Amino acid sequence: MTTTAFAETINFDNETPGSLPHGWIAGVTGKGQPQWAIEADPTAPSKPNVLKQSGEGTFPWSVKKDVSLTDGFVEVKFKSLSGNEDQAGGLVWRWKDGDNYYVARANALENNVSLYHTERGSRKTIQYVKAPVVPNQWHTLRVTFSEKHITVSLDGKTYIEQDDEHISGAGAVGVWTKADSVTSFDDFNYGGK
Repeated sequence: MTTTAFAETINFDNETPGSLPHGWIAGVTGKGQPQWAIEADPTAPSKPNVLKQSGEGTFPWSVKKDVSLTDGFVEVKFKSLSGNEDQAGGLVWRWKDGDNYYVARANALENNVSLYHTERGSRKTIQYVKAPVVPNQWHTLRVTFSEKHITVSLDGKTYIEQDDEHISGAGAVGVWTKADSVTSFDDFNYGGK
């Protein structure tokens, strides 16, 4: 069986402000009231729109539900706008449901990048690494994943390379925040091999 490599970029610019992007769903791992919506943002890397999370929740997520990747990559531009408890922007992949997925996140309050697996709603740390995450500035977070090997980079620099086998098989891809993080996302890019 031959698999064809592909990639797609979603810039949210043809979406209706105030709604979720077409084909996406949103929710929260844990408790809370996340608020994901398309908004106009004059600072967007690709104008005019971004996907913004402005509510609160344990771990808010939004995923492109019709994507199913086992191996590939996912990348997004994000900007941490505010948050007293957290200022996080993240990516999810191999997302099975709101309680089972991998997540990589960058945090502007802690100046770090981290890798987790979430199983049965419980988030477990795989690795934390110090990294400069400036608030109110656009950053690029990227994850590549092939079988058990995972690489996480921020702004073009690799910070984490790990092997992990907690979550296997295909799953959806998307974006993620934590607690009271208000975060904007743009240029969501993913692909399989």
